[in-house]
Amino acid sequence: MTIAPPDLESPHPIDLVLITGMSGSGKSVALTALEDLGFYCVDNLPPELLASFIALEQSHRASKVAIAMDVRSAASLPGLPQRLARVTTDPSQNIRLRTVFLDAATDTLVRRFSETRRRHPLSLHPTDDQHQALTDAIEHERELLAEVREHALVIDTGLIRPAQLRSQIKDMLGTRHAPLTLVFESFAFKRGVPMDADFVFDVRMLPNPHYEPELKPLTGRDAPVAQFLSRQPEVADMQQAIGDFLRRWLPPMLSDHRSYVTVAIGCTGGQHRSVYLVEQLGAAFAADWPTRLRHREADGWPVVKTSTPPNLS
Repeated sequence: MTIAPPDLESPHPIDLVLITGMSGSGKSVALTALEDLGFYCVDNLPPELLASFIALEQSHRASKVAIAMDVRSAASLPGLPQRLARVTTDPSQNIRLRTVFLDAATDTLVRRFSETRRRHPLSLHPTDDQHQALTDAIEHERELLAEVREHALVIDTGLIRPAQLRSQIKDMLGTRHAPLTLVFESFAFKRGVPMDADFVFDVRMLPNPHYEPELKPLTGRDAPVAQFLSRQPEVADMQQAIGDFLRRWLPPMLSDHRSYVTVAIGCTGGQHRSVYLVEQLGAAFAADWPTRLRHREADGWPVVKTSTPPNLS
């Protein structure tokens, strides 16, 4: 008689979120938001402990875990992408990873450190024990985190309030991981290009409702502005061109294991043209892709549109 070997129980599935990014960019705010969502959060976990920590959480049957890693573990950062790959690429391990990189412009980070009077983690030069200037420490930090940033969803926290960051984190990470989420964001060029954008489209050459007195105080979400812009052939052409570009390149980006693609559309004030096109494109793509909308200047708060993941079979 042959005795079949016992079935080995597969590791307990874990929804793993890695929070990383620049010092002063809001990682503690992001961790607080994830705690509100029921994640077990650990700040400043050394990369060397990643595999053993995940194994421990699986043995404890944890299902949602968030980890913060940054330049406080500077010596171990170069090997972090490889460590993440080892624990997440094996399907049998049941690890679903999402990486979020919080960023902000250097002058914004300098101002935040000046306001809080905190010392930057890299302010002491690693080779000669001499204190380096804050801007030099920030640029050194960017270099150390460059490879991690390439594999992450980037959120620019420079022009949003902590409450808005918490809202974005809860919106994006509070549901089960989708294959690829498409984020449309309107913005004003006069306040700078969003650092989290994968693609940036400039629509300032389009007819501007700002110069119509009855439309000036409205936004691209208001019916009179939408009617005005829908009658402009150039606006329809721009919408078609952006849509065609995305339909061509989103499937290859999904095949390249991208989790988020952020499409930023900018006009002068971020109030009319960019808002209108974000709303129109969001509606056009929501049937085929998980889609979210953000209006940085119009209201700063994300608008969620849910849909089913794409069927590319």
